[in-house]
Amino acid sequence: MTHPLFDIGGRTALVTGSSRGIGLALARGLAEAGCTVVLNGRDPDRLAEAAARLPGKAVHTAAFDVTDGPSVAAGIADVEERVGPLDILVNNAGMQLRSPLLEFTDSDWHRILDTNLTSAFLVGREAARGMTARGHGKIVNICSLQSEVARPGIAPYAATKGALKMLTKGMCADWGPHGVQVNGLGPGYIETELTQPLVDEPEFSAWVRRRTPAGRWGRTEDLVGGVLFLASPAADFVSGQILYVDGGMTSVL
Repeated sequence: MTHPLFDIGGRTALVTGSSRGIGLALARGLAEAGCTVVLNGRDPDRLAEAAARLPGKAVHTAAFDVTDGPSVAAGIADVEERVGPLDILVNNAGMQLRSPLLEFTDSDWHRILDTNLTSAFLVGREAARGMTARGHGKIVNICSLQSEVARPGIAPYAATKGALKMLTKGMCADWGPHGVQVNGLGPGYIETELTQPLVDEPEFSAWVRRRTPAGRWGRTEDLVGGVLFLASPAADFVSGQILYVDGGMTSVL
């Protein structure tokens, strides 16, 4: 029998960027834990396809652009009217652009900033309006190993994820007094559709396994337990923290 502190059955959760990869895996975990889950992305067809693959009948979709303020406001209002008040928000939408910093374009800089950082501010702010008014809520921002460390070629990504770590702490400071806990989950190197080219690169893959105490790439299901914990009553006094799920990589040189 599950300890009641970990029971999140009946809660309503929105996961941004959840038509595939990490977002879809986290949405699946929340659905399996008994949550009503709302999948978000920009492509309604891809969302419908993803929703059909999740267990249970309480799976909904909400197509809106998380980088556009008015679109986010309308999207959150629609979700709360159509599905119900949000108890849990997982800010997962993100992207990666690899390029030497000297060659990184202005437009790509703004695009990665909007997708990885501004989206969490916009969606977090709108979701928190209702959460703070009701006096409870859980927000989990999907940070990264790169919230702490960087590698050549991904400086802008690391900048967005480092800023997201501090936005998480700032949200905790502002919304904690209103009963909302805000934490981050920091994945290490996880095998997904997006990282498949890196997984398939023998030299890089060998480096990841060598560099990670656990000796392997992470799997999307490795991240589910952390989100379920942070979304549950077990984490009612946990806020402003980043839980790194990286096989130990941030801890060793």
